[in-house]
Amino acid sequence: MASSYSTNSMAMQTPQNTPAQNAPISSRAQAPQVPSINEEDLDRAAAASIFAQNPKLVSMMQNKLQGLVGRSSGYVESLPAPVRKRVAGLKGVQKEHSKLEAQFQEEVLQLEKRFFAKFTPLYEKRAKIVNGEVEPSQEEIEAGEADEEDDDEEATAAKAEADKDEAAANAKGIPEFWLSAMKNSSLAETITDRDEEALKHLVDIRMEYLDRPGFRLIFEFAQNEFFSNKTLSKTYYYQEENGYGGDFIYDHAEGEKIDWKSGKDLTVKVESKKQRNKNTKQTRIVKKTIPTPSFFDFFNPAQPPKDEDEDIDEEIEAKLELDYQLGEDIKEKLIPRAIDWFTGEALQFEQGLDDFDEDEFEDEDDDDEDEDRDEDDEDDEDDEEDGSKPKQEAAECKQS
Repeated sequence: MASSYSTNSMAMQTPQNTPAQNAPISSRAQAPQVPSINEEDLDRAAAASIFAQNPKLVSMMQNKLQGLVGRSSGYVESLPAPVRKRVAGLKGVQKEHSKLEAQFQEEVLQLEKRFFAKFTPLYEKRAKIVNGEVEPSQEEIEAGEADEEDDDEEATAAKAEADKDEAAANAKGIPEFWLSAMKNSSLAETITDRDEEALKHLVDIRMEYLDRPGFRLIFEFAQNEFFSNKTLSKTYYYQEENGYGGDFIYDHAEGEKIDWKSGKDLTVKVESKKQRNKNTKQTRIVKKTIPTPSFFDFFNPAQPPKDEDEDIDEEIEAKLELDYQLGEDIKEKLIPRAIDWFTGEALQFEQGLDDFDEDEFEDEDDDDEDEDRDEDDEDDEDDEEDGSKPKQEAAECKQS
């Protein structure tokens, strides 16, 4: 389902009659000379220095530029009345189109929900296989092996070595399945070494749709030493009104509170500092809790401003965009194709490199240069065979 990010204070704006890019450079324009480039660099350096010393000036200019977005250039207003009415009529036609787009997205969502009900039994069976509750059927195994490519020597050797390991052969289900899948996905950068110890207890990741536009992600854990929650959920809500093009617009997310066990909170670290009393000379140990990056910050997402007129901080905006993207990746990529992320095959599909062999391709420019060089060599050989002198020498003889 197509959807886009927005906040209450960031309604989509569409500039009217404002060029999206600068006017094209004239074909008669001349390339700048070296002195002009130097002068331009000096001007930029001077401007950068001024802005660096006047942050309020930068803020004022940014606010001024933002105020220009969406404002008319005056072109439409300058049109004759009959033409302006036709323009208004086209806007009316566009509104009908927008209604159909919104209806389209609503029906797509309903279609997704119907097929999600068909996917759910497959997800449940996957969870049972991963956690060692059942074994896949022989038919399922053969279907999976049919898609595997021919193993190279290293892979074959690794398989043979693994088969000798009795402990691994007797392992239950697929150990660290979800942790491995997550480390191959876009979530990898959010996972620290400390997080891995907790994520090894992850037994399933699933989702469910809400009655209103939105979805909930559910992370299920086995009993562990870090927190008492059996599941950790995070809910993504969309705005009630569709955005431009009928897409659902992300509104905010709410994460479940984690009940950390004593001293096991992975989102903070405790630093100890020794202090000495100036008068008594006695010392004491002071412990200070400091926030530290962790995957589990995912369940404590940043919140957009509640006031629609309030400006959003750039750092908060970046966090909101990242949070939304991670949620969509889990919903649209990780959950549906967890096995492909576990094996790493999904990376090939993501990058479009499934059938790409770098050794089979060469840069065309290099080939052209080689051909030109070969032609020049052939010309030189022909001149030597004819006994003639190079052209430059012939010209020098004429001048003498």
